[in-house]
Amino acid sequence: MANNSVANSLVLHDYFATAEGGGRLSTLLATGLDADVGYGFRRPEHPFVQGAKHNPKEHDYGLYLPVPLLQQWRLARAFEYQSTWLQGYEQIIYSGFYTPLAVNQAQGYNLLYCHTPPRFIYDQYDFYRQQIPAVLRPVLQAFVNYLKPRYEAAVAQMDAVVCNSENVQARIRQHLGIEATVVYPPCDTEHLRFQGQGDYYLSTARLDPLKRVDKIIAAFLQMPEKKLVVASGGSELPKLKQMAAGANNIHFSGWLSDRELQEHIGKAIATLYLPSDEDFGMSPVESMAAGKPVIGVAEGGLLESIIDGQTGLLLKPDFGVEEIITAVNSLTPKQALDWRAACEQRASRFSIQRFLAQMQQQLPNS
Repeated sequence: MANNSVANSLVLHDYFATAEGGGRLSTLLATGLDADVGYGFRRPEHPFVQGAKHNPKEHDYGLYLPVPLLQQWRLARAFEYQSTWLQGYEQIIYSGFYTPLAVNQAQGYNLLYCHTPPRFIYDQYDFYRQQIPAVLRPVLQAFVNYLKPRYEAAVAQMDAVVCNSENVQARIRQHLGIEATVVYPPCDTEHLRFQGQGDYYLSTARLDPLKRVDKIIAAFLQMPEKKLVVASGGSELPKLKQMAAGANNIHFSGWLSDRELQEHIGKAIATLYLPSDEDFGMSPVESMAAGKPVIGVAEGGLLESIIDGQTGLLLKPDFGVEEIITAVNSLTPKQALDWRAACEQRASRFSIQRFLAQMQQQLPNS
């Protein structure tokens, strides 16, 4: 990776808990732009900034708590009131829902990389409300009442707002009245390679309700001759394991290391990724980088990454289990191999090098 330094810069991210997309993007920015890193907390097992040659300084707010809503309150208040140390930086890139609140205490150039406006405040409030016990719903409402005006005021103070897709660009326009610039997130195309073709299809989505992995499992329960590997974890893991109990064609690997995940993708027939209105969705790009087509859904960011009929198949947004079965039967091992070159070419549009070059264009002191 090219190492193009940016003067006295900081990447400020909410927290590093799992190897999710926002954390990966933040660490790639820190490494590629020679920037320091700040964060609310970092779990010990998190890979964090790997491969950084500039030995970045770290500022850890040390705010980990195992109580979700209380955790979010603490993060928001800490970024808002305990961030005077930001005044030493000429340029700050904010990533996450809570870091923008620190903009009041910064004096340099402020850029927000918006993965999405907080969906528990805006379009998915009802969904998140239903996911928590009734006794906690007033707490969620109080937190939304606290965060919403502060978040909107903070975003309005940014010198620039960048987002990860046209899908999120439209959300920012709708909810915040701001025009953001699209810079697609980076995929490690150098390490994701075609490694042959095994005998299984692959799901890499986090196991929570919005990812709809339950529908994928329901489909493979009706296709006992076809193998599915579920290479992830999440809150729905126990439920989904129970759902697939006794099915010899469905295997749960749990969360994998980067190298293990690259191998699983590289040897799959194809991947399935069917989330509800995904912000952008890095999993399809990772799949295509390894020459593997994707069975996706025609909504959200997947409309910007997958080319239907060339690098995968896009199901209608209200798809059912039968549509998944039809798509898997259509995307045979031979068809997957025929689409390999198109997949690899498509993924090259989302390389780390292109991402860093475009981000540098958004910063005045690069």
